[in-house]
Amino acid sequence: MPADWRPRAVPDLPDGLILYDGVCVLCSGWVRFVIARDRAERWRFVPIQSPYGRDLALRLGIDPETPQTNAVVRDGVAYLKLDAGLAVLEAWPAWAWVRVLRLLPRPVRTWLYDRVARNRYRVFGRHETCGLPPPHLARRFLTRAP
Repeated sequence: MPADWRPRAVPDLPDGLILYDGVCVLCSGWVRFVIARDRAERWRFVPIQSPYGRDLALRLGIDPETPQTNAVVRDGVAYLKLDAGLAVLEAWPAWAWVRVLRLLPRPVRTWLYDRVARNRYRVFGRHETCGLPPPHLARRFLTRAP
């Protein structure tokens, strides 16, 4: 597990991947939020519970059995924890204002993210299995390496 969860170069991974906990209701809601705003269809989604998601999680230092973060690949860099969400939101002009959150020191951002992550199942719930996307979105969900 990375000690500081800093962004790291991943030049061999496809751009626009969002690795998420597919059984987490909050995380699935985040995916729906992104889909609703991603008119350019830049983002693709990889549930940690899939073979590809498990491989990505292990590569990024995330325990696939008890994922403590999501991850986003943007412009050859993997972002984790709150930085992952910011990497997505900052890509949209209407949400560029979230950059101000980067002024918070990384330990504070990590602490905030961890408070939500540790309680997400209890507060928001958990699905028994990772849900399947509707047919018109299926191509945006990856379960195997592209």
